[in-house]
Amino acid sequence: MKRSLYAGAALLAAAIMPVAGQAQNTIKVGIILPYSGQFAHTATELDAGIKLYVKQHGDTVAGKKIEFIRKDTGGIAPPVAKRLAEELIVRDKVDILAGWVLTPNAIAGCGVSAEAKKLMVIMNAATSIITDKSPYCTRTSLTLPMVTETFGAWAAKNGIKKVYTLASDYAPGHDAEQGFIRAFKAGGGEIVGSVRMAVANPDFSAYIQRAKDLDPQAIFVFIPAGAQPAAFGKAFAERGLTTAKTRILGTGELTDDSAIKQMGAAANGILTAWNYDHNHKSKLNADFVAFSSHKMLGPTGIGVLWGRMDALEEMEPFEGGGEMISDVTLHDATWAEIPHRFEAGTPPIIESVGLHAAIDYLDSIGMDKVIEHD
Repeated sequence: MKRSLYAGAALLAAAIMPVAGQAQNTIKVGIILPYSGQFAHTATELDAGIKLYVKQHGDTVAGKKIEFIRKDTGGIAPPVAKRLAEELIVRDKVDILAGWVLTPNAIAGCGVSAEAKKLMVIMNAATSIITDKSPYCTRTSLTLPMVTETFGAWAAKNGIKKVYTLASDYAPGHDAEQGFIRAFKAGGGEIVGSVRMAVANPDFSAYIQRAKDLDPQAIFVFIPAGAQPAAFGKAFAERGLTTAKTRILGTGELTDDSAIKQMGAAANGILTAWNYDHNHKSKLNADFVAFSSHKMLGPTGIGVLWGRMDALEEMEPFEGGGEMISDVTLHDATWAEIPHRFEAGTPPIIESVGLHAAIDYLDSIGMDKVIEHD
């Protein structure tokens, strides 16, 4: 979900251009997010995407300064979201409403957007119907059925025949669950049972026990990000279930970095489908990835740095030495091709051989087995 946040900031920049025809020198964007409470982590990630875009591209578009005004809903609170949207428009004179992690809050904001005829950019909330609520509303993330219907079809094609579904009892949960069920049934699968849970549910034990009693091949889960994935993983393990016997299928919230960290070993084997993976080496993902040899059974004193080619081409070498210079004159020098320009002098040859051997050894075992053991 970090995911489409940067794209949301890019759309804001594009949207500001026609607005910038107005006389003011500043374009105000009201950001409404749950900065506190159960969904604060998601809000923090989304806001980080906005800040990253501004850091990389600046805070001026079409000659106009962009000013962000941030408001906290504290969680699922449609009346609060509506009031904050009204205050931003009436008191703070914002030109655009943006943010919107949660569907109930986004729907409340759409009413204000429609009445005030203000552009509203939804950066996360993924229930299908939201954008029907205001002609001034657009979304930069996804709809849940886009993901869960694809996942349901995949499950049916990959040997899973009986599934039990667990979904939070609010619009996103209904959307995600029904999308999965439609596609799974169309592929010949059977839903052996379904249950909907309170959105702020702290304990999944009874629900998981009910699913265990029916002995499905897999359990499809939709729960909000935040504290709940860890609680789910804990209850799953306590009921004696393992992903080797009962597959766990879900959306990206279930295997977000913070969720995996909280779940620990209980996360092993969970399968999720999502619209984004930060491990994918696309241009908007990591500029650089580094790892050290000694963390993977190799020698100390050596590591690996991977960089996007366009990012590396923009960089100057940080140290000088043999093999990294192409031509030298009295006043200038030109660098060798990548990667040589960043490898000054003689590399650590013995350590390189040791790292190669360590990688071969781990490959022979299989990283999936290493992760399972860990």
